[in-house]
Order: sequence, then C-alpha cells, then structure tokens
Amino acid sequence: MRTATPLLRHPDFRVTAVRCRDDHTGWSPPEQATGYGMVLTRRGGFRRAGRAGEEFVEPTIAYLTVPGEEERYAHPAGGDDCTAVHLSERLWRDLFADRPLPGVVHVDARVDLAHRLLLRAGADPEYAAAERLVRLLAAATGPAAGSVGHSRRLVERARAALRDDHPDAAGLLPLARSLGVSPYRLSREFQALVGVPLTRYRNRLRVGRALDRLEDGVDSLAALAAELGFADQAHLTRTVRAQLGHTPGQLRRLLG
Repeated sequence: MRTATPLLRHPDFRVTAVRCRDDHTGWSPPEQATGYGMVLTRRGGFRRAGRAGEEFVEPTIAYLTVPGEEERYAHPAGGDDCTAVHLSERLWRDLFADRPLPGVVHVDARVDLAHRLLLRAGADPEYAAAERLVRLLAAATGPAAGSVGHSRRLVERARAALRDDHPDAAGLLPLARSLGVSPYRLSREFQALVGVPLTRYRNRLRVGRALDRLEDGVDSLAALAAELGFADQAHLTRTVRAQLGHTPGQLRRLLG
C-alpha cells in the first residue's frame, strides 16, 4: 500500500510525504520516471534499480531522478517513509546548469538536518521553503562550479528589490532569475554578506511595514496579512511574534 501526502506546493517544486507498506522481495515491473527530483528516506528502506545501478535506499542514501529514467523497486524490508521532491525543468536547470549529477548521493548529517528543516518550512513556499529547498539540494549535490565568492553588488540589488517590493521579489526563485544567478548562490551570498538568511531579512522588512500600519491604526489584521503577502493572519502573527515577542494585536494596543 502506498500513500502520498502533499506538504508543499509551488509552481517550480512540490514536496510530498510518501509512505509505502509492502513486503514483496521481487522487483516491480519497469516504469519510466516522469520528472526531475530527489527522494530522501526518513525511515525504513527499499531497493531501487535506476541509471546508477541497484542500490538499497535508506536514510543515508538519496537518489535523483530525470525524465525517462527506467526504475524498478523491491521492498524486502517491509516498508518505508520518504520525502519526494519534484522540480520543474526550469528550476532543475537554474540549480544545476546542465552539469552531470550522480544517480545517488550520500546523505550526511548536514543533508539530514536540511531535510528536516524543509519539512518544517510552514506556510511560506516563496521564500522560507524555497530557500530551505535549494540549500538541501546544494548540500546533497555540492555547489555548482563558479558559484563561490561574495558579490556585494548582487546582494545590494537583491536588497533593493526587497525594499522596493519589486514584483521580481515575490519569491526567491523569480528574484534569483531576475538577477541572473542560481537561487542557491543568491541565498548563500546574501547570508554571508548581510549576516542573516534572505528569508529573515525579508520578514524584517515585512514586520517593519506591519508596525507602520499598526501605528496608523489598521483595523483588520487579516487584511493586513494579505496586504503584506502573508499566507493568512496566523502566519503574520507567528512571524511578528518570532521577531518582536508580541502578537500584532498586542502591538496595536502598545502603539495605539
């Protein structure tokens, strides 16, 4: 029996929790992979045959898929819980620039932590989830050649787009494309030069705007959340409380 539970949805990526409970030891019939992605195991294990040969996939091994790859599976261990990451062709090329990638990768402790953090990305697929996703993929596959080195001009352009609320700054992926760099490079160099992740910097700007509107006497917190690009009022409340230790309602009373 196999179940799939969507965790994150974005035009360029999807993250799905997959649970398989099976005890067949023989190989399944061959099937064709239909997209780009990576599968990481959280519990249990299974055998897979793909372009890298046969491998027992468990929490220290992840595998990458490409369209048209022939795959077969066997479940001699009885079952597994996995995370399936599906990428658009555009994002795959943004991240890997057509460089050859191995069929399987080692999941060290850094990749394990990045995987766990991705599953806790919450209600912000445009920034928090996207930033955690590209860091997970970079940790698993290694950074692209030529992506080393800090660029102050790149970071300043990103900050300006965020400050000005430019349409290209609606998410990490469109912002990176508008700047002509990979989303991983933008994320890494932004944190190296500014000192905080790009997502936290963006939230700092949004919380500042929220304070302005609360000071102005905004009536509806739900409308304020929508105005500032939060998923809902609860997302606004979590973000404000994480940065200030107060809820928007408390701040409205303090500033009123």
